[in-house]
Amino acid sequence: MIEVRGLSKKFRVHVKQPGLRGSLKSLIHREWKEKEALRSVSLEVGPGEIVGLVGANGAGKTTLVKALAGILHPTSGSARVLGHVPWERNDEFRRQIALIMGQKAQLWWDLPAADCFLLLREIYRIPRARFEATLETLVQALGVGDQLKVQIRRLSLGERMKMELIAALLHQPRVVFLDEPTIGLDLTAQRSIREFLLGYLREHRPAMILTSHYMEDIERLCERIVIMREGEFVYDGPLSRIVEEFARHKIIGAELSEPTSAEALALLHRLGEPLPVEGAAIRLKVRRERVAEAASEILRSLGVVDLEIEEEDVGTIIEEIFRKGQA
Repeated sequence: MIEVRGLSKKFRVHVKQPGLRGSLKSLIHREWKEKEALRSVSLEVGPGEIVGLVGANGAGKTTLVKALAGILHPTSGSARVLGHVPWERNDEFRRQIALIMGQKAQLWWDLPAADCFLLLREIYRIPRARFEATLETLVQALGVGDQLKVQIRRLSLGERMKMELIAALLHQPRVVFLDEPTIGLDLTAQRSIREFLLGYLREHRPAMILTSHYMEDIERLCERIVIMREGEFVYDGPLSRIVEEFARHKIIGAELSEPTSAEALALLHRLGEPLPVEGAAIRLKVRRERVAEAASEILRSLGVVDLEIEEEDVGTIIEEIFRKGQA
């Protein structure tokens, strides 16, 4: 459904001069430099697959999504979405995709959601019976039936995001781009939207690309992730492989029968890196090859009531990968 080959995108960026003199100079003679937002990236996404794009701000995630949605024209390379060249933006292509951006509203703020949806029915020329059936299904799935006649501007951020999702999916797109769909939402709204997206993916099997800074979005929704760093892919593969191949440490947690003594802390520092914790408990970051030795020493030397060994947090591992580019 989505095929990308050697896609690159360059921008001309104004170089800001420091100080008042620099600002005055920039009014007369501006200096520019070229920034490569995408550097010859290649990607394939099939039906029923949701791929998570992960990276620091400025890594190129949104630039890639906008190019595939036809908003940006790349500098070089090629892309096909459902057999179409995205930036040609023909009607057949636009009728089959959806772009949902958490930081940009697409609905009309002064209208109730129900009226917005009627306008979209006309824009996409959706048959009335299909429109009504799809709308009812989406409204029930997201639990927003009571808010349909409320002006968009008067809805909470979470309710607005749900209405944006309905608007984007009314025409039953075969490819869905999700750019930070849960940004700024409370935990309940985030969880609700994740569960909805999983159900929608199972039922309709579109190809999806998701960008998010919330690792819970990525872990819950994506089996495959792409890690981006300075416009390049530094990892493309299963999320499960991240832990298996790139986790250097494990976390040993233990509940103790009494508060940690100075001698116990000295022991922990010898075994690994103690992590902050309150009460009569410890958390210790240990190299994977030393986990058995460290756990045995803790059980032998401290009054352990309960002990568990956890994998290192996936978000921490991914941050390390896109910071160093070691994938």
